[in-house]
This record gives sequence, C-alpha cells and structure tokens, in this order.
Amino acid sequence: MYSNDGFRELDRQECLGLPATAPVGRIVYTRQALPAVAPVNFALDSDGVVLLRASAASGLARAVDGAVVAFEADAVDAVACSGWSVVVTGRAVVVTDAAEQERLDRIGPDSWVPSPQEVFVRIEPELVTGRELVRGRTMYGLHLSV
Repeated sequence: MYSNDGFRELDRQECLGLPATAPVGRIVYTRQALPAVAPVNFALDSDGVVLLRASAASGLARAVDGAVVAFEADAVDAVACSGWSVVVTGRAVVVTDAAEQERLDRIGPDSWVPSPQEVFVRIEPELVTGRELVRGRTMYGLHLSV
C-alpha cells in the first residue's frame, strides 16, 4: 500500500480483534479446483482461531478439512466511506476430538440452519492482514463524489 492511499495497515492484534465485531464473514476455499466463497456466521476462539459450524454432510465441511483457506470479515459505512477489512489465512480442520467438540458447543457459533449432525471447523490464523479506510470521502481535503 502507498502511504497516501487513504488506507491504514492494521497490525496483527487489531486484525485478530476486529472480526469479533462483525456479524458475518466469508470463507474462501477451493471447490472442484475453482475458488468458492460462502458467507458464514462465526466465532473467535483464543489466539484468533476462527470457528465455523457446519453440517457434517455439507460440501463445505468436506472441501475445507485439511485445506488452506481464507476467512474475511469487514465493516463498511457507505455514507462516511469508511470501514475495515481483515483476512485470516490458514489451515482449516474439522474438529474430531469429543472433549473439544463439547467445549466448542458452549462457545462456538450457533448454526443458522441446524442439522442432525454438525461439526466445528477451526481455521488457524497463519497469515493475518487487514486495512482500514481512514480518509474516506474527504481524502486530501477534497470532497470526492461517489
């Protein structure tokens, strides 16, 4: 990023905290050798681990288990032309340990579409990046129309 492009690069701690304020995120993964994006509700565990809950029979759960994925969350104020975006990239793993599943059942996200058999997916934050739009519509003191 250029130092005067209106964006501020977020540090890792900011990036790991901001997604907790977003109601929805997106997971980016590979489906049939092509990029796929799905909106998901989520929760954050310790150290910025992203938690998803999915049907055990879902194509998403099968596609991401053991794969490197990206997770993105953001907030945008269209009127003020401000906001932030965070991307967490890391390996996704379907949780199989019974004790861990019980723990996550207490803290993890609730499923929007409950199914008889659900699994938790953990995304370990290996690469974490983010940026915030800091100048918005009045960048350089000029009013920029949309």
